[in-house]
Amino acid sequence: MELEKQINDELSVYGHTLENAANEEIYYALLSLTKRKLQQTVTLTGKKKLYYISAEFLIGKLLSNNLINLKLYDEIKQLLKKYNKSITEIEEIEPEPSLGNGGLGRLAACFLDSIATLGLCGDGIGLCYHFGLFKQIFENHKQKEIKDVWIQTNSWLNQQEISFQVPFDGFTLESVLYDLDVVGYENGKNKLHLFDIKKVNENAVMDGIHFDKTNILKNLTLFLYPDDCDEDGRLLRIYQQYFMVSNAAQLILYEAKKNHVNLHKLYDAVTIQINDTHPTLIIPELIRLLMLEGLDIEEAIQITSRTCAYTNHTILSEALEKWPRSYLEETVPHLLPIIDILDQKVKDTYSDPKVAIIDNNQLIHMAHIDIHYCYSVNGVATIHTEILKNTELKHFYDIYPEKFNNKTNGITFRRWLYSCNPELDQWISHWIGDAYKKDADKLQDLLAYIDHEECLNQLAKIKLQKKKQLCDYIFTHQDIELDPNSVFSIQIKRLHEYKRQQMNALYIIHKYLEIQSGKLPTRPITMIFGAKAAPAYTIAKDIIHLILCLSDLINHDPFVSKYLRVVMVENYNVTLAEKLIPACDISEQISLASKEASGTGNMKFMLNGAITLGTNDGANVEISQLVGENNIYTFGQSSDSVILHYQNGDYDPKKIYENDEEIKQAVDFITSEQLMKIGDPDILFELQHELIYKDWFMTLLDYHDYVQTKNRAFSDYEDQASWKKKMLVNIAKAGFFSSDRTISQYNEEIWKL
Repeated sequence: MELEKQINDELSVYGHTLENAANEEIYYALLSLTKRKLQQTVTLTGKKKLYYISAEFLIGKLLSNNLINLKLYDEIKQLLKKYNKSITEIEEIEPEPSLGNGGLGRLAACFLDSIATLGLCGDGIGLCYHFGLFKQIFENHKQKEIKDVWIQTNSWLNQQEISFQVPFDGFTLESVLYDLDVVGYENGKNKLHLFDIKKVNENAVMDGIHFDKTNILKNLTLFLYPDDCDEDGRLLRIYQQYFMVSNAAQLILYEAKKNHVNLHKLYDAVTIQINDTHPTLIIPELIRLLMLEGLDIEEAIQITSRTCAYTNHTILSEALEKWPRSYLEETVPHLLPIIDILDQKVKDTYSDPKVAIIDNNQLIHMAHIDIHYCYSVNGVATIHTEILKNTELKHFYDIYPEKFNNKTNGITFRRWLYSCNPELDQWISHWIGDAYKKDADKLQDLLAYIDHEECLNQLAKIKLQKKKQLCDYIFTHQDIELDPNSVFSIQIKRLHEYKRQQMNALYIIHKYLEIQSGKLPTRPITMIFGAKAAPAYTIAKDIIHLILCLSDLINHDPFVSKYLRVVMVENYNVTLAEKLIPACDISEQISLASKEASGTGNMKFMLNGAITLGTNDGANVEISQLVGENNIYTFGQSSDSVILHYQNGDYDPKKIYENDEEIKQAVDFITSEQLMKIGDPDILFELQHELIYKDWFMTLLDYHDYVQTKNRAFSDYEDQASWKKKMLVNIAKAGFFSSDRTISQYNEEIWKL
């Protein structure tokens, strides 16, 4: 076998063959072999090229994904099996690139995969964060952040000779470029360009994730989203963002000139997608660089506006960046004359102060720059886009209705089915063939088997198998024993109050008290969480503390633990998601309606046969429309109702708390004697106070509907004949959420590559 010979050739440096090599040796041999195959893969080209710029690319481990897209995975898996080796165990050796936080970065990774799979010419551009977001560990039932060391000498990163000078106030930084190959499924490859500074001082991080945030020359690329609770942290974020976009703009013009592109018509050869507001400064930077190429400012603005497109990912004001003018004066003063001109052009045309770039408080609104000076503005789910048009960005929609459009998010099925759930992939291929791998709509062919007993029983067996695998993993890594025959309800996502992990925690308290009183569930319930909280987000960390305290209390209660288990996995990341999602029965998508732009975890769960328990928010709305009301569990206030509450300022959690005995009992339990013995009283009191007097995301408002709907889902789970059909319908209808579909729409309607 040629492939076996190639792997053994790689192993010869260790003096071993597949027969006697250690797993680590095999991993590095496969890494070397795969990188060689990637070098031999044709680079995608075209008359027009996309540059997708994002602060995050949560790409996950790359070995399996690359082998799948190179069509080598199955052969290597069987070859390893022949020598009693497991590709799953070998993958465990690979460190996960720590280049993202949550859905924003994972979406960017899925998009790069689909861009290459569809044969489109498009590269990603970001930063090479040495310690990523952070590695999460639990100590005393609290989150602790430490650096996440993922870069190794022998890795997927390929250092390039290209380097640029990036000017700041008083100093210049020279960049170094690392590329990652992004290969499409049965297609050519593009690149993910990751820029770094030349002299990073990794030793600057001494305790946890703390370092001198003022030493930009040495520390610029240490962490993604450095703690911004102080001015130094906020300034560092601007330094990072400008470093990213200046390198991006210089690379774009470098490649354009190399390809003899007429810069006066740059938009015919280049399109730039700005992923959220973090890369916004590429607009004034590209204008600046075009002026250095000899263009006057009016033409530079016009060219940039026809080249850049903007994706809005949120209506949360905290995520729509607004920087004090003084911050830009301190960091990138050379951009301010251009931003002033951009702002004045807006003010000369529109009298409404709400659409100004620089407001009366001298805050510079990044999203406003994007909307005025990009040719496309898109939301990421139908309901999200409608909210942008009708409320949050209505002032802009009234000006630019032609710019606004929707592109509902998607996920790559190669990673979120083929790679993480091969058993389910084989089941699908057995019943309908494997055409769905290139045309996800073919999944609907499964509906022909909605009453096929053998088909449905096989599906249920696969789900149980994945639950057993997850139980083994959690027992091995966290020493918590779970029952695979219990019903698994899973909430995994970034920890944020709007995602309402706190409401899930209140349900746990409710169920704990019920069980203690003798009201027992028909079947044991397992509640699983995975989430990181931003280091400076106190309430989010308080919620983690509550969940960990509840886990300790319940899992050590000899009576209650027979019927209820609670687990929070440590250091939630892509690798853990790949184990959790296939094992899920009920997918918790419980954000406050109007707040979750789309979500993509909901799509991954659906594809793997979980049933959604969720609000009418984000892509949940489209999931509901696809699967029908019998195959999803929806609850809670509508987006319109929530928006009205905010506009009227009439939501009063204290009133609900005081007049609802069940809610009062659950909220009061946070500071009960049982939990105070386990947890930190100050934290528990703080969280309780937050729920009673603030509750910004209306947890108490939706609480009863949530409890009732969740209990109904648990009850329905006992009718396994019907539940299996719900699983099949969800899988069959998941095809719409392929990122291949999303990218096709981006290309047809925005990029036109």
